[in-house]
Amino acid sequence: MKITEYVETLAREGELLAATAERTGTEALVPTCPGWRVADLLRHTGAVHRWATGFVADGLVDPVPFPDAPELSGAELLAWFREGHAELVRALASAPAELVCWTFLPTAAPSPLAFWARRQAHETTVHRFDAESAEGPAFSAVTPAFAEDGVDELLTGFHARPRSRVRTEEPKVLRIRAADTGAVWTVHLSKEPARTVRGDTGDPVDCELTGAASWLYAALWNRLPLAGPEVSGDASLAALWQDTGRI
Repeated sequence: MKITEYVETLAREGELLAATAERTGTEALVPTCPGWRVADLLRHTGAVHRWATGFVADGLVDPVPFPDAPELSGAELLAWFREGHAELVRALASAPAELVCWTFLPTAAPSPLAFWARRQAHETTVHRFDAESAEGPAFSAVTPAFAEDGVDELLTGFHARPRSRVRTEEPKVLRIRAADTGAVWTVHLSKEPARTVRGDTGDPVDCELTGAASWLYAALWNRLPLAGPEVSGDASLAALWQDTGRI
């Protein structure tokens, strides 16, 4: 996907998140984030937006901690969230293509600007799912191409890191197929961090997940149950992912 597409998605998804939070109210419970209310979701996502803006706008080359979120509620918290979201969109839209700054996933993005545009588009979309879970179990749609991209970032980026807890005592192979886009990932699980290879390697698999890219996106990010007819083979690996795969 192009950087401009990520930025457009970020802009749209942040607006959807805020509009949903406005409907539910900031005290509504967030089922996909046990123990959180919508206010916690807005504070977290708003802090992440401001954190990301610092790297993009100021060209920071070393990591810095998340900023503290204010103890606001209601309309004031929504206004704070919208302000930080808009600032991030502006920073990404106006940043130079040759931007140099810190990034944090092991898979190399085409550029730091591409990294942050992609990361914040997915960060905001997944948390928009969370906001919508306060209204009911259905999520607004994402495009198959964007969902596929989010699965790829999760598998080849987040779960390639040493901190990933998705591990097995004995080597196992999990295959993931996006039925609508044709994308395939082969995930090798062991006592070490998962090793993901794009494509069908032909290796025998212990479990296979096959579904629409949008379902895989939400389920692998632990926003929908990773169960049902889309799971074949050893279902305990899907259960392991649900238990240990949360970012």
